[in-house]
Order: sequence, then C-alpha cells, then structure tokens
Amino acid sequence: MNDTVHIRRYEQGEEAALFRIFHSAVHLVACRDYTTEQIEAWAPSELDPFVWESRVRDINPFVAEQNGELVGYADVQESGYIDHFYVSGSHTLRGIGSRLMRRLFVEAETLGALTLTSDVSRTAQPFFEKFGFLVVELRYPECRGVVVPNAFMRRGQSYAQR
Repeated sequence: MNDTVHIRRYEQGEEAALFRIFHSAVHLVACRDYTTEQIEAWAPSELDPFVWESRVRDINPFVAEQNGELVGYADVQESGYIDHFYVSGSHTLRGIGSRLMRRLFVEAETLGALTLTSDVSRTAQPFFEKFGFLVVELRYPECRGVVVPNAFMRRGQSYAQR
C-alpha cells in the first residue's frame, strides 16, 4: 500500500469530501477544547450544500490525497489569509498538516504575500505556533448564536521550511 500524501489543487465535485474532512476534524479533534454546543454551532451535521460548495470554490484550497482518499485541505488567499485548514479526524498526527502548511508557504511566496494570518482554533494553535505563527489577539466570535473562541495569528515574511 502506498501511503504517500499528494498535495494538489481541489477539483470541482470534491466539496462533499471536504465537508466530511471539516466535520470530522471539528467533531473528532477540536472537541477536546470546545463544548458540545460550540462544536455543533461550528460544524453542524447539515449545512446548505450550495452554500458549502460556493465557499469551497471561493477559497480554492489545496487538498491532501492519500491512497485515493482526500484526508485534508487548506487554502491561502492573495492577502495571505488562511481561511480553512483541516485534516480528517481519523488522519491526525501523520504529517498531513505539515505537508499542507509547507505547500501554503510556497503558494504565499508565489502570491507575494509577505505575512500569513489566520483565525485559529484553540486546538490548532500549537500546530500553527510550530510553524512560526504568533497569537496577535484572542477573539470570541459568534457562530450560529454561540461564542466559539479562537485566536488571530500572524506569521512574518520568512517561509523557510521548519
């Protein structure tokens, strides 16, 4: 079995698979740091598929594929903002997130984005810190009427691989 992780651009038609990744990441991993109410508000089981598909097309993420299965995805925008960064809850601690982050660094350099920023969950903060991101501000945004705390994080210009 070839366990190589291949990073590539998302392709239209993969939106449902990306939703499953997002949902499992929140429900199986972020649940360590958030209440059940917060998890349900952040990643409800049912989302309008048209809204989700539009969102995914708008962010145009990179996907991580392993053995023909999508196991993670992440994006970086021209501004350097990372909107989505998720690895399937059943594929954590396998280097998939690190591979995605390194790909985002290459893309940010290509885009000329000097600074990377993201609103990062409590769960993902240590991972982002490992890649040189620093907490700028703790935030308390509402999602579907529930406060789901996160941190605004920033990483400066050097994209040297860590």
